[in-house]
Amino acid sequence: MRSLSVPSVGAALLLTAQLSVAQGFSITSDDEIKRTASAIAWDLLQYYHGNETGQTPGILPGPPPAGDYYWWEAGAMWGTLIDYWALTGDSSYNSIIMEAMLFQTGDHRDYMPFNVTASLGNDDQGFWGLSAMLAAENNFPNPPSDKAQWLALAQAVYNTQANPDRHDETCGGGIRWQIPFANIGYDYKNSIANGCFFNLGARLARYTGNSSYSKTSEETWDWMERVGLLDAETLAVYDGAHVYTNCTDINKAQFSYNNAVWAQGAAFMYNFTNGEQKWKDRTEKIVNWGLKTFFPKGIAYELACEEAGTCTTDMLSFKGYLHRWYSVIAKVAPFMADTINPILESSAEAAVKQCTGGDNQRTCGFRWASGVFDGSVGAGQEMNVLAASSALLYKNFAGPFTAKQGGTSKGDVNAGQGSDDSPLELGKITTSDRAGAAFITILFLGIGCGMFGWMSLGE
Repeated sequence: MRSLSVPSVGAALLLTAQLSVAQGFSITSDDEIKRTASAIAWDLLQYYHGNETGQTPGILPGPPPAGDYYWWEAGAMWGTLIDYWALTGDSSYNSIIMEAMLFQTGDHRDYMPFNVTASLGNDDQGFWGLSAMLAAENNFPNPPSDKAQWLALAQAVYNTQANPDRHDETCGGGIRWQIPFANIGYDYKNSIANGCFFNLGARLARYTGNSSYSKTSEETWDWMERVGLLDAETLAVYDGAHVYTNCTDINKAQFSYNNAVWAQGAAFMYNFTNGEQKWKDRTEKIVNWGLKTFFPKGIAYELACEEAGTCTTDMLSFKGYLHRWYSVIAKVAPFMADTINPILESSAEAAVKQCTGGDNQRTCGFRWASGVFDGSVGAGQEMNVLAASSALLYKNFAGPFTAKQGGTSKGDVNAGQGSDDSPLELGKITTSDRAGAAFITILFLGIGCGMFGWMSLGE
């Protein structure tokens, strides 16, 4: 059995962190942040077994009932670790990240592996695409020339989601939550699926300089406002709505990662358009709403589920994306930095303070505002605090890079085109197909699917 090995730099940082754990984690200096992040990165990867003999590279244990985690969360984890590498310089896990990201691309190199079809949503594919995009923006080491390249993978995800087969006349546009029409949730159009598509397009526009990506992103934003999933007055982002009501039954639950994926995309649009006033205004408004809603008292808080104690495994990872994506907003839309950075710092301080659980006395929980370890443990909880601590270093990072300014990843504008229906055998969606999907959905609702089954990523 292969075990996780830590090369010298990571081992040294980890040893220092272990020796100082009695005093708790610290983020008072860049060196302290790196020591803290090193220990948490190690603890996070104890949930991963894909590098062991007989295990599947790239995935966390699951999906339920085989384990707690759906496929998408591993893609999010690799993005967190790509950021960790870029911000701390610790390359201990780069080979594991590389193996994982390439193993899960699927036969058509578009992050639609056949074995996850039964729970494959546009948002799931989108998260892997965003991590590939991040690898290009951060100048993560490029794969061997005979393997898929980071930029091309991001373009493949974008191209499959821009395919007309993913869009239809229901609700006047937008993409659905699920990709195969037989999946539960195919009749739901939600903000995270469309947000990943919007965000990826904005970042591809900035990286490549190709305005066709930004055009589609702008159309997606306009559709969100038109249908009411993005409140035109406040820019609150609501979860989603069903196509059989023409998206009039809007679920107004607000999740932090919905706000963050749209806010970061808006900031990239601001950057790409050289400070266009429309995108400046949108970035400022959606960020201010997000800070007010998801950082009460300056500490990250998952509004829709934390107080009630109803957070699913998926939701237990959202604070990390909130921190990571807001740290990038402060960089690509620097007029927001003085507003964002102090709040990220106070939230990260609360995050590391409560990492006192477990036999190692440094396991991280979820309720940061409580000030004490709450007993909630998992990959998402460790990922959150790793993101919150390491993201504090982003202000000193030279990226995110572009093709003209330091980026080295190779792209393929045609990646993913023509492969959308091949791995999934989707074919053209007919009216009867849609009716069948709706029937299946209603059937499952009738036997007790709870509210959160239709919200966000809870699959």
